[in-house]
Amino acid sequence: MKKFSIGYRTLKTAIGAALAIAIAQYFHLASYASAGILTILCVQPTKKKSIHAAYTRLVASIVAMVFAFMSFELFSYQPLTLAGMLLLFIPTIVSLRVADGFISSVVIIMHIYAAKSFSMALVYNELALMAIGYGTGIAINMYMPDIQKELNYYRVKIEELYSKIFLEIASYLRQGDTLWDGHEIIEAIRTLNDAKSLAFKDVENHFTRRKNDYYMYFDMRERQLEIIERVLPKITTLPVIVQEAEIVADFLQDLGGHIHSGNTASHYREKLEQVKHDFSQLPLPQNHEQFIAQAALYQFIEEMDRYLEIKQSFKGLKVKKERPQ
Repeated sequence: MKKFSIGYRTLKTAIGAALAIAIAQYFHLASYASAGILTILCVQPTKKKSIHAAYTRLVASIVAMVFAFMSFELFSYQPLTLAGMLLLFIPTIVSLRVADGFISSVVIIMHIYAAKSFSMALVYNELALMAIGYGTGIAINMYMPDIQKELNYYRVKIEELYSKIFLEIASYLRQGDTLWDGHEIIEAIRTLNDAKSLAFKDVENHFTRRKNDYYMYFDMRERQLEIIERVLPKITTLPVIVQEAEIVADFLQDLGGHIHSGNTASHYREKLEQVKHDFSQLPLPQNHEQFIAQAALYQFIEEMDRYLEIKQSFKGLKVKKERPQ
């Protein structure tokens, strides 16, 4: 059984619905409970989505009032008329790209249908319900909790996973075999997906912000992970352990111990050049297996240079508590 919990969005929905109903009831509006329904429909995961939800529902509701007037007043307040109206109304709001407002607009339509009469008093009542419902939904959704702590948690977790991956590769290059099952790769993919989703939500909660440094950071780490996934088979399928493996292992040991959000990639690219130089000083392969192993390791360090190049292009994150570098 899933643990029972009340999230901030649930709390806002409950408070917003009650507040909207109370306001509508205070002004003696007919069908005042509908204001609560309209508010609930506008409480979305982000501020931008809440504004968009209110917009689509407002437009759809106004179009619904026009359709209701033309259908019911010109024909009759009968179920068949309602069915015919919906057959034309639904394609219309779809073409206007406000189909998300269908449920709220149906609420308005049913009010008119139940009244059996279209009057200015009814129009004012419905407009007032929309103003209170949508307005309360937007207002209550303007508060969003700070997610910087969660974003930083994902940052640290990803860095720890990358560190573990490099240290395991270094161990394999030294020992020729390990018990590592590579689960950190799968966990890193899942963590990056969750982290990017959360960072994008932060962008959606700021009307003037088009990007988020954390989102760019996670995107950078995702591109690095693609390289790690691509080169890992080159290491795990070495036919024989050669001298170059120890040099690469030392480099990965150093790199794995210094994974952080700052930008020191240029320093490690210089170290990688030294690795290439050390490679050139070693004797040529004596057999086909050594040749394959050396070629694979050289391809690996070339890919690691691309890995570091991606990091170097990132300006770095400014965090309050940075891990030791």
